[in-house]
Amino acid sequence: MHLVPGLGAHRLEKLEPEHLERFYKKMQAAGSAAGTAHQAHRTIRVALGEALRRDHLTRNVATIAKAPKLEEEEVEPFEIEEVQALMDTARKRRNSARWIFALALGLRQGEVLGLQWKDVDFTRGVAWVKRGRLRPKYRHGCGDRCGRKPGFCPQKEPIRRETKDTKSRAGRRAVPLPEQLVVILRQHKEEQDREWALARDLWTDKGYVFTSETGEPLNPSTDYHHWKRLLREAGIRDGRLHDARHTASTVLLLLGVPERIVMAIMSWSSTSMAQRYQHVTEPMLNDVGRKIGEALWGDVGSGPEEPGEDAA
Repeated sequence: MHLVPGLGAHRLEKLEPEHLERFYKKMQAAGSAAGTAHQAHRTIRVALGEALRRDHLTRNVATIAKAPKLEEEEVEPFEIEEVQALMDTARKRRNSARWIFALALGLRQGEVLGLQWKDVDFTRGVAWVKRGRLRPKYRHGCGDRCGRKPGFCPQKEPIRRETKDTKSRAGRRAVPLPEQLVVILRQHKEEQDREWALARDLWTDKGYVFTSETGEPLNPSTDYHHWKRLLREAGIRDGRLHDARHTASTVLLLLGVPERIVMAIMSWSSTSMAQRYQHVTEPMLNDVGRKIGEALWGDVGSGPEEPGEDAA
């Protein structure tokens, strides 16, 4: 008997689109975000699609059910001056280059934290994105006697691997390293080598570009809190870490980089993703206004001609 957890234990063959739609509404009524309910819909759709492929079902009702409506959140990318302030502040902290990858190149959090030195080609000036850092998950190593959550157990044992290889062709990609970033990365490698020498036997060499003081890959949760602290120290308005990705794509657009190149750098598989992430900024509008002025009136500084007597 095939039952669907969370959907009133409906048998798969008896599942209807309305069951799914009511399930999504219950999720949101219980406090789940629209995005969470939408993700549940996508997961169910894929699972039922696999059941259909294996002839366990005759139809995939998730393709009929209406997905939870997502309201597009208006994102205001950081201005160039704000990006510069963030990078200036980051220089005073460990792993400062980590934030350049986000703000200048638009790499996702997992992609930056999963980066290893073997992925960095200093000579060619590129870095290869091949894997993403996963959120660590632990179990008690003390037999659940410490009275803490598994992640805070003194003898905690990891039960999830550190990284996961990027599956999609768009996700596996090379990103350009500006010359300034190459210099910063070389300095970062030297600082990491000094930390390794100081830590000695406590250091765990796993080859990650950005690590803890003992060589372990950075925890995404800790990285997120560092981002929030960086915003406060730089005196910049609050924003999501993912907003840095929006900022990078906007800067690339502002520089006139062709869309197909931007799509490759950002690992977008469709132009609709490019439209979602790229934003029209005030400098772009000013540039358009200048071009319109030149086309209609020639030299912008001269302005339109005043009508003469003949024009009366």
